[in-house]
Amino acid sequence: MRGHDETVLLRRMVETASVTGHEDRLARQLVDDMAALGFRAHRDAAGNAVGELGDLDGPLILLLGHLDTVPGELPVHERDGKLYGRGTVDAKGPLAAMVWAALRASARCDARIMVVGAVGEEGSSPGAHHLRGAIRPDAVVIGEPSGLSTVVLGYKGIVRWTVDVSRPGSHTSSPGPRAVEVAAGYWETVRRRLAAHGGTRPAFDRAIPALVALDGDLTHARVEISCRVPIGFDRNGFLDWLRELAGSDTLTVTESLPAVRSPRTDPVVSALRAGIRRHAGVPTAKVKLGTSDMNVVGPAWNVPIAAYGPGDSRLDHTDEEHVDLAEYMTAIEVLTAAVQELAVGPARGGPAPRNAGADREKAL
Repeated sequence: MRGHDETVLLRRMVETASVTGHEDRLARQLVDDMAALGFRAHRDAAGNAVGELGDLDGPLILLLGHLDTVPGELPVHERDGKLYGRGTVDAKGPLAAMVWAALRASARCDARIMVVGAVGEEGSSPGAHHLRGAIRPDAVVIGEPSGLSTVVLGYKGIVRWTVDVSRPGSHTSSPGPRAVEVAAGYWETVRRRLAAHGGTRPAFDRAIPALVALDGDLTHARVEISCRVPIGFDRNGFLDWLRELAGSDTLTVTESLPAVRSPRTDPVVSALRAGIRRHAGVPTAKVKLGTSDMNVVGPAWNVPIAAYGPGDSRLDHTDEEHVDLAEYMTAIEVLTAAVQELAVGPARGGPAPRNAGADREKAL
């Protein structure tokens, strides 16, 4: 790597295309770059890029980002102190910041620090699913764009499914049900049920469905629906109702993850807020309506966890995706300070508040 400079690492990552399912080149590159910086670096069984520093027997602080991006090539260039390109915000900027923060913090504390660039976060998260059963960290920071002064406390969950409808052929003048009409009616029933239960609650606290696709004709149709769900949503009960509604038609669940939300007293939240106060000003906190790998690992590990990273998430997946390089450099300082604090706090056996996403789900 040319000089092992912070912005050089980020630019190299952005210049290397890594659309979901095609992360191999970037994963190999990042492993090599971390090894050159002194990490114990390798790829795991899922293809994740993994770098470790510190005592292997020490408490484990995990900095979990992701390698993949959505499709769409963008010219990589710098202008007015900003780096443009696919993945600068979502989420190579946060991942690169984690690499440098881990390196700096390791020189100042004796915790075991692991940086992971996971595969497939924009898809079905195979990288995070593998990690969930392979390791058990003591504290986790998820690398996602939050903005320099903001900590992300949680993400909504998701249920995504399809229903394939078949009906006998008939003339359009026939009164019998037509497949595409049945599929459209299925969507309307789901939408009305969730709207009736949502009331006027904030968007994070209610189930919000979206019609993703509806295709078909008189005899065959498919409807695809995605539903963002809140903390405590009874996904299993909801799926039972969906199957009953589908009847003899074929329902296929393609994704099901719970919502997660850490309390403001969570040690990772506190450590990040302290780092923000020290280097970036007054900290704020928010929740997001999308999902991340925090939804995959948070409920399984039930340890202190929150998300942080440079970048404006409103630029995710857009043609104007870019990160301010001064913000990126300051985020490294924030993360470094947070890791140092975690190394002498919960990672040393302090209390770990229960993650809200692991609470018992309640019926819709």
